[in-house]
Amino acid sequence: RDPDLLRVLISSDNHLGVWEKDEVRREDSFEAFEEILKTANELRVDYVLLGGDLFHDNKPSRSTLVKAIDAVSRHCLNDKPVSFSILSDQSANFVSRQANHLDPNLNV
Repeated sequence: RDPDLLRVLISSDNHLGVWEKDEVRREDSFEAFEEILKTANELRVDYVLLGGDLFHDNKPSRSTLVKAIDAVSRHCLNDKPVSFSILSDQSANFVSRQANHLDPNLNV
């Protein structure tokens, strides 16, 4: 792997929970999201950028939230070293004053 190359996977408009009341299609958005996260791991990307709507509803159901948190936890939380640095002033760009991968309790 080229250490100077930043590998980014971009996904947008996932709309998790879009068909949760449909008996046939209720899992479709979650299966697609799982595929995105699995692909990111298989390709060993450094960063997954989720643009657009992650959730279909602005107040997703508890079931949708649980499934989303479970998928992110299984595929993204780990203790692997982060291979890039943020050069901008993090206190100006992040609500928590630093990027989440620098938090010793949360390596994403």
